[in-house]
Amino acid sequence: MKVWIEKVLSGYAVFYVDLTRCLADEDTSSFFPCRTQQNRPLNSQNVADSLQKFNLKKAAVQKALDTLADNGRISSKEYGKQKIYLARQDQFDIPNSEELNRMKEENAQLQQQLEEYRKAISEHDGEIRALQSNLTLEQIRDKESTLRSEVKLMEEKLEKLRGGVTLVKPEERKAVQDMFAEKIRQWRRRKRMFKDLWDTITENSPKDLKEFKEELGLEYDEDVGVCLQSLCNLQQNGKKRPRSE
Repeated sequence: MKVWIEKVLSGYAVFYVDLTRCLADEDTSSFFPCRTQQNRPLNSQNVADSLQKFNLKKAAVQKALDTLADNGRISSKEYGKQKIYLARQDQFDIPNSEELNRMKEENAQLQQQLEEYRKAISEHDGEIRALQSNLTLEQIRDKESTLRSEVKLMEEKLEKLRGGVTLVKPEERKAVQDMFAEKIRQWRRRKRMFKDLWDTITENSPKDLKEFKEELGLEYDEDVGVCLQSLCNLQQNGKKRPRSE
């Protein structure tokens, strides 16, 4: 049974394994490293965890790693009871100090370029958002047409007012005034009824009236910013206006 054992030793060091031969202690030449993407040590549990999708047991993985280590294909080190495996370091091209300095300089230049690109992208994004928030030429024309229509209607209404044209018929005005007066009468009556009932209930009550009102969820006109007297004054002004005219 041949499988790919991935993420072994150097993080992603890949080994082609003939697991049948490994378990049978046969030829171990089929254990060979194919590629290495990272270079860091791992223990057998790390390798077994990465191979769970192949249903490989930790013991089989441990034996395969030990075989590779014994044949010199990989390196291993023991730290107490823990055994660490890592890729042979002689397979990597280790840069000298000059190459390291050059790589650091290149990295710094790339980081600077990246920062400049990010700044340019941010500026372009800002410009795009600003342009998107502006109206298009077609939208401006539509809005201009709407505003011109509104101005025309207002001018026509203004001309009527200047010419002394009656916009509201007397019978319509009277109907509205009568309806308003009836609402005020109902308001006064219900307010008086509530006051009489409230005074009767709370006459001998030991409770604090303010707390009792909040407990019942009651709100007075003043609590919601409404004044009956101001509306009554409005009604009186409405009655006086026709006389002055």
